[in-house]
Amino acid sequence: MKMLLAVLLIALLPALSFADEHGADLQSVDIDVSDKAALQDGARTFVDYCMGCHSAKFQRYERVADDLGISHELMLEKLAPAGAKIGDHMTIGMQPADAKTWFGAAPPDLTLVARVRGTDWLYGYLRSFYEDPARPWGVNNKVSPNVGMPNVLEGLQGRQRLGCQQIQRVEDGKKQFDPLTGSPVTHQTCDRLIVMPNTGTLTEEQFNQKVKSLVTFLAYSANPDKLQHQRIGAYVLLYLAVLFILAYLLKREFWKDIR
Repeated sequence: MKMLLAVLLIALLPALSFADEHGADLQSVDIDVSDKAALQDGARTFVDYCMGCHSAKFQRYERVADDLGISHELMLEKLAPAGAKIGDHMTIGMQPADAKTWFGAAPPDLTLVARVRGTDWLYGYLRSFYEDPARPWGVNNKVSPNVGMPNVLEGLQGRQRLGCQQIQRVEDGKKQFDPLTGSPVTHQTCDRLIVMPNTGTLTEEQFNQKVKSLVTFLAYSANPDKLQHQRIGAYVLLYLAVLFILAYLLKREFWKDIR
């Protein structure tokens, strides 16, 4: 038992470390990979805004179309590049050497990014770009400081900047007050994200939903068999429940005459 607990603790250390590193910046998001409407909207957003630089090379257009309830004709017409075949992988035309020249590093493939980073991280990252003239692309990111990519969703969200605010100082979990005046002791922090009015095409609620749909598609892409596994798991549990009942009845029949 001690060995098992030690193994589980070691397995959880990366997750605990990751949560500690980014927990303050992340907002939990409820992702439902069975939501076909969200998956379709997320796939459309991924193709329109992400596939210019990022591939999903472990996915095929055919598999995505079948899983998301999209006809092959519509997939080729609306989501696949000109000349693509339905059985092709979701790759991009950008060459790694060119990408390295333009961005400093080749943009990573995003097929498994939701499994590597987690959906909360992706949701926070995509919503946390802000203007920073010191960066090559003019933007930075609260979740991933010194990010090396442009804010491709800026047209939807709008231009975002860091704003300052006064907050009450807290030490050892206790709010601090001036001993002479009794007024709260405050300090200035400049880490509040503020979207500049009338700079994006979507409202905050609409943009958050758009990002959630994109993350839903990325979560599906990282594990397209998840729903099938859940269905199989339900059948297995049902089978075991029936088997348990039969085994119990058989045991009771065998032992009913033994006292």
